[in-house]
Amino acid sequence: MRFEIITIFPAFFAGIFEHGIVRRAQAEGLVGIGLHDLRTFTHDRHRTVDDRPFGGGEGMVLKAEPLAEALGALGIGNKSAHPSFLPNSLSPTLAPEMRRKDGAPTSEAGTRVILLSAQGRPFTQAVARDLAKMERVVLICGRYEGVDERINELYCDMELSIGDYVLSGGELAAAVVVDTVMRLVPGVLGNEASGEFESFGVADAEITTDEEGVPRSQHGSGGLLDYPHYTRPAEFGGLRAPEVLMNGDHLQIRKWRREQQLRKTLKNRPDLLEGASLSEEDRRILDAIRNHGE
Repeated sequence: MRFEIITIFPAFFAGIFEHGIVRRAQAEGLVGIGLHDLRTFTHDRHRTVDDRPFGGGEGMVLKAEPLAEALGALGIGNKSAHPSFLPNSLSPTLAPEMRRKDGAPTSEAGTRVILLSAQGRPFTQAVARDLAKMERVVLICGRYEGVDERINELYCDMELSIGDYVLSGGELAAAVVVDTVMRLVPGVLGNEASGEFESFGVADAEITTDEEGVPRSQHGSGGLLDYPHYTRPAEFGGLRAPEVLMNGDHLQIRKWRREQQLRKTLKNRPDLLEGASLSEEDRRILDAIRNHGE
């Protein structure tokens, strides 16, 4: 899989992509990352990438021409001018997030072009899983007051935001998207289950359960958060790790972990419970926690 990042600050990524799993994935040839300086696609002596917005207002806007040239250099065409970039068919199971805003298929088979923007739809683990199926993801890092909207309309498949806050630019968001998506690429993680059995992992329907119906781990995208984790020493700072985790009874451990997921989700992200797939036992536990704090 390959990521292409269009930015006015390519040096921003120097340290981020030279450590940990991202570095190892690149070294092993599982993931490639291309950094493209937007200023190299300008033609004036000042290498101008921005201009004042029509209609007035604060700040500057990234110009359409350099971005179009940068995308063209990556083989991304104007979708209105080049309808051949649209595949004849698209899998009906493809998530709605992976289609263009007007419902049409995306730029070319195996490629997604994404504008990183505070106005975008939320970046979730479900979106990350869909992006991980692609051969190439092109990320446009917005700056200043944003990007000329015509780039979004003519070239981008989707507009993504990593949270309900405003960053100085899309570079941090691009790093988040790359890290989140590439760890779902087969072979990147040492233990493939690490990408499934964690917060926002695969859906319950895809998780094996034991004879009592207790999920092996937490509910997936849009569902429960992960359970607390402990390691040696067994006692630290006057607090002891839960005994249930050390007694070797794996069924009891899974039950405890499920209850802890429910507790943590109710405390930190109660909004996720609305979309979670909950059993009757889950609901009983939640009622007890709400009513009695048990």
